[in-house]
Amino acid sequence: MKLILTQDVDGLGIAGDVVTVKDGYGRNYLVPRGLATAWTRGGEKQVQQIKRARKVREVRDLGHANEIKQAIEGLTVTVTAQAADTGKLFGSVTNADIADAVKAAGGPIIDKRKVVIATPVKKTGKHKAQIEVHPDVTATVAFEVVAG
Repeated sequence: MKLILTQDVDGLGIAGDVVTVKDGYGRNYLVPRGLATAWTRGGEKQVQQIKRARKVREVRDLGHANEIKQAIEGLTVTVTAQAADTGKLFGSVTNADIADAVKAAGGPIIDKRKVVIATPVKKTGKHKAQIEVHPDVTATVAFEVVAG
């Protein structure tokens, strides 16, 4: 089965790639989750749109990646979460929470899939996370979790 990926899929390809997969994988996993669409002759226009959108979002070069890294590391990021009186969170802080908090603090828009938290954040206080800005550049963002 020939498909056009609409999002990045680990081990398969990036958005805009035309891939050939087994029928069941495409029909039961990729298409229902919106990760791919069926390939057609008219789909080539869709591939071009996806590639243009990706080019706008991607980091231009290593210098630009370092600028973004400095911007992220210079931010004061605060994540608000529900917590008990002892400081223990009801749940945990997710990658999406950190990406949203960086954006709210005035930083660049970050893909939540690029945020890496070493250990689950389940208490209020100061924590750190890694953000992959570029394959060669990783920023460390310090954030504080407060009860809200």
